[in-house]
Amino acid sequence: MSLGPLPLAGTFHELSVAVDQARIAVEFYERLGFTQATTTDTFTHPYGVLTDGRLYIGVHQRGGASPTLTFVRPGIARSLATFAAAGIHLTRCHTGDEVFNEIAFTDPFGHEVAILEARTYSPVARDAIDVSACGDFAELSLPASDFSVAQAFWEPLGFVAAEEAQAPYPHLTLTSDHLDLAFHAPRVCARPMLVFRAADMAARLDRLRTLGFEPVRAPAQVGAGGGSALLEAPGDTPMLLLEAAD
Repeated sequence: MSLGPLPLAGTFHELSVAVDQARIAVEFYERLGFTQATTTDTFTHPYGVLTDGRLYIGVHQRGGASPTLTFVRPGIARSLATFAAAGIHLTRCHTGDEVFNEIAFTDPFGHEVAILEARTYSPVARDAIDVSACGDFAELSLPASDFSVAQAFWEPLGFVAAEEAQAPYPHLTLTSDHLDLAFHAPRVCARPMLVFRAADMAARLDRLRTLGFEPVRAPAQVGAGGGSALLEAPGDTPMLLLEAAD
């Protein structure tokens, strides 16, 4: 079977988050039921990767932009003209024969995107149906003041827009093979959110509290019932836990 062309952004690799202590961040996600991946020695700073089978989160003990949507595209140096032709202005271009190739840019709303030459962790043998304590990972939702601008930027990178939805809050979802993005108004939440859904979310929230987590009320603009909440993860990363219909 022939494969289609590689999307411009390549393949989703991880959501890279800058944290003060990588070990503490790793333990946070492990307590939620995430599995740790084996990382390579690409980075010199402390680094860990956690997955629930759908989402990969890279916790980086460093400064810099956070969170960063990180993709892998082999042959980056040969693709620079393609990015230029797409109107993408690179904020970082680190390529060469003796270095780990990496480029970066931002979308119209300041969300950081990085594209690496190769993977920085090994695959994890975990089934996507083996969900964490948070429920099913649904999408990464990014604040954007104009959904049409977000759609016009991200579709050429390999995402496909669905119909704009009003529940549980106004948002536009863009799907891809490895990651679904959504865009929400900044008044809902000024930060990117990791969105999880489960029909038994109220019971899951009770379980999280017994494990020592402290979920709080979801943003007022989120109309998903009393079983929904917000959980703060390391690196100033909110996790929106939504009660889904059966």
